[in-house]
Amino acid sequence: MERRNIQFSPPDISEAEIEEVCEALRSGWITTGPRTKELEKRLAAFCHTDKLVCLNSATAAEELNLRVLGIGAGDEVIVPAYTYTATAAAVIHVGAKLVFIDSQKDSTEMDYDAMEAAVNERTKAVIAVDLGGIIADYDRIYDAVERKKNLFNPKTDIQKALGRVAVLADGAHSLGADRNGKMAGEIADFTSFSFHAVKNFTTAEGGAATWRHIDGVDDEALYKQYQLLSLHGQSKDALAKTKLGAWEYDIVAPYYKCNMTDIMAAIGLRQLDRYTGLLERRKQIIARYDEMCDELGVMHLNHYGENHNGSGHLYLTRVPGIGDEQRREIIIKMAEHGIATNVHYKPLPMMTAYKAYGWDIKDFPNAYAYYENLITLPLHTLLSDDDVEYVVENFKSIVKEYLK
Repeated sequence: MERRNIQFSPPDISEAEIEEVCEALRSGWITTGPRTKELEKRLAAFCHTDKLVCLNSATAAEELNLRVLGIGAGDEVIVPAYTYTATAAAVIHVGAKLVFIDSQKDSTEMDYDAMEAAVNERTKAVIAVDLGGIIADYDRIYDAVERKKNLFNPKTDIQKALGRVAVLADGAHSLGADRNGKMAGEIADFTSFSFHAVKNFTTAEGGAATWRHIDGVDDEALYKQYQLLSLHGQSKDALAKTKLGAWEYDIVAPYYKCNMTDIMAAIGLRQLDRYTGLLERRKQIIARYDEMCDELGVMHLNHYGENHNGSGHLYLTRVPGIGDEQRREIIIKMAEHGIATNVHYKPLPMMTAYKAYGWDIKDFPNAYAYYENLITLPLHTLLSDDDVEYVVENFKSIVKEYLK
């Protein structure tokens, strides 16, 4: 086949997004304003939740979820070792102790038995990761924290209202996914989403936090708390101050600055108009990749099933019988044919920052075993059918050299 250049994950931006951004610029309102508020309402409806807060990143969303829960120094938060740094960094940002859990064998999901065993009197939250856009087994996590609720030691009113360890979702990949009839966003107690440029749904940068209703907790008050946390602790946002005579505001605490702008929201509004179609196109590409991998005997994620639909964010393959050196060779050979691939992820205990905290990858054998033969194929909605076939034919040709 004639050589092509296949990018790994470029953003799918149409003229509709460009025009909406231009309209936002022409309006004179470019910071948090009416478009951000509209996007919040539409995304909340999409996720089947009552409230959603748009922010400047998923990392900020996860950190604010922890702060709203009152988690900090002296507390422990359980996180899978197999994830991107943002999942763990937010825990460190709030001053809590990070507790890593190994993966299940041949899985991106954490070992739920080990997770349950790690819950103690100091545990305040478990963060699961919907890696690749496939929703984690939150039923199993809820069962575990319910069984351990006798150990739970609440420190804040919201923790008392929950009455158990909080269940958080790192849904950076899973906007639009569902499991057992429920959407990502309405399953975990609190969920963070990413709208970064490489995600299925983008606002260039950006993210959002949403939550399930908790009995005894006022959702409107919770929404206002996120607003305070994301905008310096200022009692009125810029939009509210535009009302006649409403110039005065208070600073209730020296908080943070992580709000979304209307320029970003403009992109998101038009992305949301197109999102169902974008998800369907990903499903078509995944079907072709699945066919290829099944033919080769290469392991891959199960994005769709009887009780779940992933968002189709990442296509992870694992070539049997190879190690890290051979995996790197395959990635280079794909690149020589113009195909950009990636690896999702290098487990966090392998990273310098986390090794400095004392973590050792030797304690996470399943996470390492999943990583060492992993190759992520390009998966995005700018791929034509011919592009997909180009990836398939080259991957098959190269990988067959390594199959025993």
